[in-house]
Amino acid sequence: MKALGFIETRGLVPAIESADAMLKAAEVTLVERTFVKGGLVTITIAGDVAACKASVDAAAAVMRMGGEIISTHVIPRPHETLDGLIVKHIKDDDEEEDD
Repeated sequence: MKALGFIETRGLVPAIESADAMLKAAEVTLVERTFVKGGLVTITIAGDVAACKASVDAAAAVMRMGGEIISTHVIPRPHETLDGLIVKHIKDDDEEEDD
């Protein structure tokens, strides 16, 4: 896992809009979306550090035009114990998919 990027919004529609902007901005993978009480939704992506930063920045720019951003964050080179504990398992580029 090279980097994790997060954006937290208030409401599902702004979360979908931010996820769309993140995936279009750079070569990243959508890891998961998490619904929290109070209408908060967190979108998590994974990829290279620069790609995650560019994606989070692009989503934040789109959201400033009408959505409510609660927070954004990028974790470069997260510790391997976070994989599967905090977010679901993220396949590396060298892992093969099971059929």
